[in-house]
Amino acid sequence: MRDQETYVPYEDDELDATTGEYELSERQALRRVPGLSTELTDITEVEYRQLRLERVVLVGVWTEGTQSDAENSLTELAALAETAGSQVLEGLIQRRNRPDPATYIGRGKVDDLGSVVFSTGADTVICDGELSPSQLRNLEQRTKVKVVDRTALILDIFAQHAKSKEGKAQVELAQLQYLLPRLRGWGETLSRQTGGSGRGGGAGGGVGLRGPGETKLETDRRRIRHRIARLRREIKGMTTVRQTKRARRSRNAVPAVAIAGYTNAGKSSLLNRLTGAGVLVENALFATLDPTTRRATTSDGRLYTLSDTVGFVRHLPHQIVEAFRSTLEEVGDADLVVHVVDGTHPDPEEQVRAVREVLAEVGADRLPELLVVNKTDAADEETLLRLKRLWPEAVFVSAYSGRGLDGLREAIEERLPRPAVEVHAVLPYDRGDLVARVHQQGEVLSTSHLPEGTLLHVRVGEALAVELAPYRAGDRLVEEERVGAGR
Repeated sequence: MRDQETYVPYEDDELDATTGEYELSERQALRRVPGLSTELTDITEVEYRQLRLERVVLVGVWTEGTQSDAENSLTELAALAETAGSQVLEGLIQRRNRPDPATYIGRGKVDDLGSVVFSTGADTVICDGELSPSQLRNLEQRTKVKVVDRTALILDIFAQHAKSKEGKAQVELAQLQYLLPRLRGWGETLSRQTGGSGRGGGAGGGVGLRGPGETKLETDRRRIRHRIARLRREIKGMTTVRQTKRARRSRNAVPAVAIAGYTNAGKSSLLNRLTGAGVLVENALFATLDPTTRRATTSDGRLYTLSDTVGFVRHLPHQIVEAFRSTLEEVGDADLVVHVVDGTHPDPEEQVRAVREVLAEVGADRLPELLVVNKTDAADEETLLRLKRLWPEAVFVSAYSGRGLDGLREAIEERLPRPAVEVHAVLPYDRGDLVARVHQQGEVLSTSHLPEGTLLHVRVGEALAVELAPYRAGDRLVEEERVGAGR
């Protein structure tokens, strides 16, 4: 049974719809009331893993890197836990060559963990890594509380924040893919037998209990596999719709720019600043999951699109990458990746490495990249100077104050692909629609007005060049235009 929640309406007439404040207030309206949790022992496995987290103790194993790296990783885990709605009580780190295969942490550290759990009154332990089913089971038996790993925690956040039909389907698919191999041995309730015939008794049946019927474990597995197959079919259908939209933009030769980066680096804030998109902005990890695409124009009138994407994090679960592959492919099909980095983060270099690792998984590492260091208004000068030496080509901005945004727009314009075909055309004055399309989709080099129409010297895509072919200017007009430009 899930924790009970109380709905409290949020009333504020001054909410700003252009920054997603209405959605943010709706998300914050549901608040947990402490002490109203009723947890039954005989519940289904899915319900057990979906119980809302409350008071947690964090545990990490430091296997490589510096102590600062290990502490940064645990700090990030704490931020993830708080985003999921938890109250972090304590954090423990153990130095080991590799995680213990039985309990993730050593036997002595398990006893310490049990003492901390007892003294703090925690109801959940969150481990900074992906645990095997046996590690989960052993830790739960030793600590007598729920144990959740980093992957399950991220999946829980995604489940809370998914808004669109496609986002919810992708999150559910990732959760089921994570759950399927972990059904074995979790809870005595899984070894119960259900009615049926033609199947042998399952593990845990015991003497006198073996007989016809399939175990609940087998029933759960079969249902999960059927649900996974159905979700994959649904996501495939949704992917077709997105591909159709991308194909339409490609036919119109509209350049695409994808905003990618670490979670909470300020991608949605930048998109709102550049396009007025109205995407939700919250100081939380994975605040926005659903991709948003908006139109933007260059200083010379060319049209392009800006797409916000799901944020990345170190050790992003492969279930998420696989389930959100259709969404992440939006980045792979872009002409330019605007890689946003949090300038206030204690380890921005690790952020960049983690993001590029995921981009490589979806084939986006070959694309042109524009590195953008955000939150310069809150970062200290020493850090900014170090990052400027490290990334001399990067653009430094503040989406909060607006500082550096003009330079960012110019940098994006410079890196947009240029139309390939150079054309001189005289368009009649009744074809103003075609003139407007040339300005939106092409690069206008010069314009002059003649008695018979508008003489344009432009660079356009191949499709638009075909439409301009009937209006191509003669050699005499082209020469006169060149002479006039030389004056």
